[in-house]
Amino acid sequence: MKILLLSDTHSYIDDRIINYAQQADEIWHAGDIGDLKVTDALKKIKPLRAVYGNIDDKEARLEFPLNNRFMCEGMDVWITHIGGYPDKYNIEIRDEIKRNPPQIFICGHSHILKVQFDKKLNCLHLNPGACGTHGFHQIRTMLRFEINEGKISNLEVIELGLRAANR
Repeated sequence: MKILLLSDTHSYIDDRIINYAQQADEIWHAGDIGDLKVTDALKKIKPLRAVYGNIDDKEARLEFPLNNRFMCEGMDVWITHIGGYPDKYNIEIRDEIKRNPPQIFICGHSHILKVQFDKKLNCLHLNPGACGTHGFHQIRTMLRFEINEGKISNLEVIELGLRAANR
């Protein structure tokens, strides 16, 4: 299963994002979608799993959950927008993640690309950064990877160029 992971589009989508989406089997969006035209466009390309973020309106909150936990190719995956990082998880999810950790924990919000293994929870933490043009990040980023028989492989950072160059 080829996954494209993105976050913090803030209503922005372009041909480069679409191109990478077409290469995936599924698209995962970790919140701050902005205008639902973004997720509508992505859903036309491939199956989409998403969560709403703190900037998302009630329409997005009706369509997508705050937390999305599911199994994919034998792996337990949890996506939320504001999740924190190993040893600094968001208070809203801290007890649950310690009690029942997923194998992959995904969040957005910070606009900071981060891939980190939480040794205490035996959990891979992923934050794809931000692929939109709104925010303080300098480079627009996404992640892509494969999940096969309970293992993640071919993890790759996708750089989409300078944030300011797209305004």
